[in-house]
Amino acid sequence: MNIGYACITLGLPGVEMKNCIMKNADKDRLMFLIGHNLNSLSSIIDYNIQNDIGMFRMSSDLIPFGSSLAKELDWENVYSETLSEIKNKIKNAGMRVSMHPGQYTVLNSPTELVVERAINDLDYHTKVMDCLELGAEHKIIIHLGGAYGDKEQAKKRFVLRYNELSSAVKSRLVLENDDKLFNIEDVLETAFLTGMPVVYDNLHNALNPADKFYKDIEWVNKCAATWTKKDGPQKVHYSQQHPDKKPGSHSETIAIDIFLEFYQQLTGMNIDIMLEVKDKNLSAIKCINCVTNKGINKLETEWAHYKYFILERSPEHYNAIRKLLKDKSTYPALEMYRMIEMSLRTPITNSNAINTAQHVWGYLKDKASEAERKRFQNALQRLECGEGEVQSIKNILFAMARKYKENYLLNSYYFYL
Repeated sequence: MNIGYACITLGLPGVEMKNCIMKNADKDRLMFLIGHNLNSLSSIIDYNIQNDIGMFRMSSDLIPFGSSLAKELDWENVYSETLSEIKNKIKNAGMRVSMHPGQYTVLNSPTELVVERAINDLDYHTKVMDCLELGAEHKIIIHLGGAYGDKEQAKKRFVLRYNELSSAVKSRLVLENDDKLFNIEDVLETAFLTGMPVVYDNLHNALNPADKFYKDIEWVNKCAATWTKKDGPQKVHYSQQHPDKKPGSHSETIAIDIFLEFYQQLTGMNIDIMLEVKDKNLSAIKCINCVTNKGINKLETEWAHYKYFILERSPEHYNAIRKLLKDKSTYPALEMYRMIEMSLRTPITNSNAINTAQHVWGYLKDKASEAERKRFQNALQRLECGEGEVQSIKNILFAMARKYKENYLLNSYYFYL
């Protein structure tokens, strides 16, 4: 059973996907961006391997304008060596990757131009997978699309359009229930007519249920029947509702105790879980560490990333976690992450922010120029007087950490959350 995350890797500098606006998208610019993005993907795959993350959703922005302007570019040959390196890393690690086209990729639209663009987009996503020489177990997830005033006709239109797709595209496509229009029953019905596997999304089902009395595990079991050997292990999408945002908004982090209740229902099943959550890889590592004993060293490594982020919010939890990790004969993953989650709900005070900034400054003060020293002290004084902002101090410290290549700081979640 793999646990993965989508697209963005927090706390790993320099791996963002770069894009540009259409008027600047000439050949040279696009080829530069593609090269950068492929190198970023390679670094992300390295990170996932190092952290035992066996599943990852690649960004659709990997190849900017991949379904339009970049179609005429020979990027797959220009960057064949990089693509081969990424392929080998994924295959050697036994990692499973996927892609998820955006909301404008709508196969069942009654407008032909929209459908044409959707097909082009699916061809692009398939090309990425094919260029990486990945098998059909590496999937592309889509939704049924719009209802357009008649759900039944919309489903029939989807089936017709699906049957017109190339076999290469069809071999990778997976259908997912959505949170407004097509519930899990709609999706299972359509999948039966097309032969597509189904990804069950628990939050979408909570907002748009087919049957309010069905439990998650019952729908997971129904979806299991749609997955064949060539499709690889069944996949589900798991997320939690953000308590302060509109329905369907993903939580900032995965609450570990709630996740474990869901996870325990899947005991004995060969199933992969894609987390959809704001803190991305952080929640993936949390969940992995809590369902498998990775050893106290793994927790200490994670704590090194979290420590200043926690100190800024709750010195009490900071000290409690340090004490918790002193006993090297234990593996207190659940206790550690529970305290981290509690500290996340604690507002940052100026005094805690100042104290933490001074701790971080300790790594930089001996390298700082006089101008940098003054800039930091002035920002600190403004915050002490209630006139400055915490983020201003973080920006100063982050710029210095990059300048002086303080990797310990650059890998700290203090700068990213």
